[in-house]
Amino acid sequence: MTLPTFHATTILCVRKDGRVAIGGDGQVSVGDTVMKSGAVKVRALKGGKVLAGFAGAAADALTLFEKFEEKLERHPGNLAKAAVELAKEWRSDRALRRLEALLIVADRDNAFTLSGNGELIEPDDGILAIGSGGAYALAAARALSRATTLDAKAIVQQAMSIAGEICIYTNTQITVVEPSA
Repeated sequence: MTLPTFHATTILCVRKDGRVAIGGDGQVSVGDTVMKSGAVKVRALKGGKVLAGFAGAAADALTLFEKFEEKLERHPGNLAKAAVELAKEWRSDRALRRLEALLIVADRDNAFTLSGNGELIEPDDGILAIGSGGAYALAAARALSRATTLDAKAIVQQAMSIAGEICIYTNTQITVVEPSA
């Protein structure tokens, strides 16, 4: 028996004018069924200074959040080093390598997409997106960033709403987080 394909989310990160925000939709789909519409897949870590969001299997992502928080503890104030260390461990550890998720992590100065292949991607324009509706959210965010004076949070909100109107695996119940002051 083959299990239905699991589509989990859309996550979008925007860094603009010294501000950063990450948003995620609330939909979790299995096959052609919406299993949950109000899931929260973004969060603030490290006392609200670091933001993170996941796409993929929730249990796998929660494991990765734990590992990432460990790396942040070892490298306080150095998001880039913590992200590199997680990417290295994720790729080299046999158990972690099997995890099916992607992460976006960000603070006011940096933003990265991390994968189990050891990929660590930093955007040229401060905008990252992952998940089923990631391409839609990315395109909308880039257009809004270039053509409006909206701040990072407003761009995330609007772009995620646009993605939710297009992608059947993304809804418009959006959670947006920003770093604490």
